[in-house]
Amino acid sequence: MQKTAIGMRPNLIQNSSQLNEWVDRLLEQPLIGVDTESNSLYAYQERVCLIQFSTPQDDILIDPLSLSDLSRLEEVFNHPQIRKVFHAAEYDLLCLQRDFGFKFQNLFDTMIAARILGRPQVGLGALLETEFSVHLDKRFQRANWGQRPLPPDLLLYAQEDTRYLIPLYQRLDQELESKGLKALANEDFQRLLVVNGKAKERNATNDCWHIQGAYDIPNEKISVLQELCEARDQIARRLDRPLFKVISDQKLIEIALESPTDLAQLKRLGCLSRYQLERHGAALVAAVQRGLRRPPLFPRRNCRPSDAYLARLMALRQWRKSTALQLGVPSDVVLPRDILLRLTETSPQTMEELRQAMWDVPYRFEHFGTQILHLLQAYQ
Repeated sequence: MQKTAIGMRPNLIQNSSQLNEWVDRLLEQPLIGVDTESNSLYAYQERVCLIQFSTPQDDILIDPLSLSDLSRLEEVFNHPQIRKVFHAAEYDLLCLQRDFGFKFQNLFDTMIAARILGRPQVGLGALLETEFSVHLDKRFQRANWGQRPLPPDLLLYAQEDTRYLIPLYQRLDQELESKGLKALANEDFQRLLVVNGKAKERNATNDCWHIQGAYDIPNEKISVLQELCEARDQIARRLDRPLFKVISDQKLIEIALESPTDLAQLKRLGCLSRYQLERHGAALVAAVQRGLRRPPLFPRRNCRPSDAYLARLMALRQWRKSTALQLGVPSDVVLPRDILLRLTETSPQTMEELRQAMWDVPYRFEHFGTQILHLLQAYQ
């Protein structure tokens, strides 16, 4: 094999016989680095376009666009004795579960480990610079991974994203052990597994209330904005493009506010390019007309929480912030947001009730439970 700047050229897997051979090899490994690349900037419904694995000996790039069946990778991802090392695993896990239905066991996330260790910068590039004086070329972060064939520069970029994960894991894992933080890290790695069976489709809703600024426009214009959102979604689906590459949210807001009822009025707004006017103008005008005929839409109003709830929430947040400052870690390392909200809502008043409420974070219960309980009792 030819040498690259970081070692051997990666093995690009594009047929089932190659896949089976490399899965068998991966199943012999106790430790592998993993990453994925998707085409979220180039498609209506993103998909995983490349899956990278690294072992101490090899780098493997699996091409899902060339393979009709990747089910054997489940044997790797769901193997309890093979530790899979990711960096910022959550998005990769969601995409892999969504596209292929994979389930996972035995994960290590180098970003989570770095946050628990209080590292000031936790991006992969920053960690590799600090630990190994390695500089990652990030020019291709926004590349179109759905193109085929993939250029050599993209293959090298993909290889670099997993090549150093194993040595990085070894350093971070040793530091977690020496500082007595391994149980906390394992707790958060286990929490990553809630992705199993819970992946959601992108663009699952066309609700206009998700657009920033929607709550600020007059109610009679909300119906127009809703119709514009639905029209944009249909266009994006037909063209297989992301919503923002069809028309931006801000332009939809501008059109809704002015509500042009013909192409001439839409053109005078000056917010669309010539291409957008020619390709999508008629559909947008039709959407405005439909919206003007619809009854006004009103924002959903959430009930204001009780004063007791808000007092508990404020107290827990303040405690979490001060504890995090003392430990030199981000606040959510002390108490993740979902656990904070759970405790605010349920307000356990005994140690046993608190144990049940913190069932999935036993390390935090053991180390912070007494403080949390006293605080909740004070704000009952």
